[in-house]
Amino acid sequence: MSIISTRGLTKQYSGLRAVNNVDFDLPEGQIRALIGPNGAGKSTFVGMLSGRIKCTQGSIRFLDIDVTELAAHKRISMGLAYTFQITSIFTNLSVHENVALAARSAFNDKPSVINEKVMSALEQVYLAERANQIAGDLSYGHQRLLEIGMGLVQSPKLFILDEPTQGLAASEIDGFIQLVKVLSNTTTILLIEHNMDVVMQTADYITVLNFGETLAEGTPQEVKSNTNVQAAYLGKQ
Repeated sequence: MSIISTRGLTKQYSGLRAVNNVDFDLPEGQIRALIGPNGAGKSTFVGMLSGRIKCTQGSIRFLDIDVTELAAHKRISMGLAYTFQITSIFTNLSVHENVALAARSAFNDKPSVINEKVMSALEQVYLAERANQIAGDLSYGHQRLLEIGMGLVQSPKLFILDEPTQGLAASEIDGFIQLVKVLSNTTTILLIEHNMDVVMQTADYITVLNFGETLAEGTPQEVKSNTNVQAAYLGKQ
C-alpha cells in the first residue's frame, strides 16, 4: 500500500513549470530518497506533498485520502511530519520546551504523558542529556537533530526530511545514517538529500527528478548505473 501518492502533480510559476506531471508512489515502511540537480523541482514537489505549496494541477493522496486541497496543518494532524531545509526551532526555548510544543500541537495529553513522549523522542535523537539546554546554544548538527525530534514526537506516519545533513560534520552524518535506519522501524521516510553517500547507505529506493519531471526510479544500484542519471546528475558530483 502507498502511504502517499501523486498523479499528474504539476506546479506552474508564470513561465516556469517547476514540477511537471509527476506520478509518485511511496510504499508504507520504505526509505525513499528524492534526488536531482539544483533546480530539479525537489523542494517544490515536497512542498506540495506537505501542503505548504498549492499545486497547479494533479492530485495527492495520503493514507488513501485525497488531500490535494487540505491545509498543511491538517496534513500534520493526519501524521505527515516535515523538517525544513533550514532549521526551524525556537532558539530562546530549551530543547525540552521545543519538543514539548510540537507534542502538544499533536496530542491533547496530560503533562506527564507529554513529558514521557518528549523524553522518548529526545532519547531517539541523542539529545536527552541536553533537554534543559537552550536550543540556540546547540551546535548546528544538534539543532538539526532537535528538529527531527520535534517531528518524531508527533508519531508521524510519514516523515519528510529535507536536506537533513546539510552543514553536518562527518561524524554527525554517520550518526544521522544510523538514526534514519532506526526511525524507519516506526515510520515511512522520504529523504531529500544531495549527499550521495548518505543516499546510497540509507535508501531502499530512489526517485530522480530533473527539470521538474521524473527522470528515473529504482534501487540505489539501479539508479547509480543508469546512464541518464549519470549524465544529468551523478556525473556532476
